[in-house]
Formats: sequence, structure tokens, C-alpha cells
Amino acid sequence: FKSGIPKCTSLGGVWGRALNLCLPAASLLYPYGPAQRDHKTPKLDDGTSKKLSLAVPFTFYTKEYQALYVNNNGVISFDTRVNQYTPDPFPLADGRPFVAPYWADVDNVNGGDIFYRETTDPTLLARITEDINQYFPRIPFTATWAFVATWDHVAYYGSTTNKGNTFQAVLTTDTETSFIILNYWDIQWTTGAASDGDAETGLGGTPAHAGFNSGDDTNYYNIPGSQTEAIINITQTSNVNVPGRWVFQVDDFKVTGVPTEVPKVANGKSCWL
Repeated sequence: FKSGIPKCTSLGGVWGRALNLCLPAASLLYPYGPAQRDHKTPKLDDGTSKKLSLAVPFTFYTKEYQALYVNNNGVISFDTRVNQYTPDPFPLADGRPFVAPYWADVDNVNGGDIFYRETTDPTLLARITEDINQYFPRIPFTATWAFVATWDHVAYYGSTTNKGNTFQAVLTTDTETSFIILNYWDIQWTTGAASDGDAETGLGGTPAHAGFNSGDDTNYYNIPGSQTEAIINITQTSNVNVPGRWVFQVDDFKVTGVPTEVPKVANGKSCWL
């Protein structure tokens, strides 16, 4: 999978507590792709999936949703499609409720795919449960459902290079408590050309935004570094001591213990931030 280079020694990484060693960075991502029978969004600039009905309701900021959209531009939305390619900071004036793993001008016509699936696979749910229990030991949780969306080496609008971003969002619930896991495996660009970014570097202009918008003016969260050049370092930042991973309880959203400033990047010899 990928290069197999241990992320802990060169790029940051995941620490296996039980084994007391660094695991390959690929373990950050949950399985995705054709082998998992994933669906794909259309090859369309600013495109989205169809409206996806969920087998179980997902609670986001105290509201239950039974459908969502996977939007090519790095957004999972609950009420309406999101074609907007230049991100706005949260809270949004128009009240759209959504999670933005990496809201920017993705163009999968230029390269990459956006995969998604709804799943009750026991192996995956057991892995998600183990992870959530490690990060939130005081919250009883056993995952019974998950939705996995993965942006696989996606290009940016106006790109003249082969740069691609790979990141993932996982929604999971036990029917009462809900979590969202954001995994950032490889981020090579921050901005599309239509957002005043450089076509050759994918940098500059209005950089990507990451976070959550509840739909009201009160409950939202902007991941540190959003809409600044620092967002390219999100693969090395975390709120759960796993570089490249951000995890949030979202049924009744809480930011307890979540950094409010851009975290310092770990050096090459450390697994933890």
C-alpha cells in the first residue's frame, strides 16, 4: 500500500501502543476503493454524488439526518449539495450544515477519484470502535454503522502538475453517539486556480478549509490552519495524538481538549505531537 515508508521515521505517523513500535502510515486510512465495493462520485468539476439515503439516522449537532451528499470539493453535506469551490470560514451565513474534511477546488477530471460507501462490516466497525475507545475512553461506544468517504489523489482545478491530495472522512454511530474521523494521508496542494491559487504549485490564493458547520451561528469548529498556508501541514497535526487524524464527537458537538491554535509540527523522530 503506497510506499510503505514508516511515517514515524520520515513523515510523522501512527504509534502502536500494544507493540510499542511505529506502524506504517497506510494504517491511518481505513480500507477503501473497488475492493471494498465503494461507489464513486461523477468525474465532474464541482460535482457531487446523488442524494444518498442512510440505513440509520446520523446525528449531527443534535439533529438527525437520514441522507447526505458527498461533494467533490471536499465536503460532506446533509441538506443540500455543495458546488462552491472557494471555501468560507465557519459559521456560514446561509446556515448549511456540513463537515468539511478539506474544502477546496477539487477537480477529479484532472485526476483522482472520490470513493464512498455505507457499511456495517464487522471488521471495520471493530477497528473504528477500538480507535474511538482509545481517544475517548470515558465515552462508552461500540460502532454499529459507518460511512466512509475517501478522496484518492485528487487534483485541483487548473492544475498543470500531477499533484494530488488523499484524505478521508468517516462518520460512525452506535445510534445514539456519533463521531467523525478525519484522516489526512497526503496533502500536496491547498488551492485551485479559480481561488487565486498558482496553477503550477497549487498554493496561494484562498487555501482549503477544514472543520464543521452546524447550520446555526453558535456551533461550529475551524481546524487550526484553515484558509492559511499552514493547512498543507494537516497531515502532521492532530487532536488525538495521531499525526494526520482529527476525531470529533458530533451528536452534541464538544471541543473540549481540542487545540485552538495551529499545533506545532512534530520532528522526524517523534510519533506524537
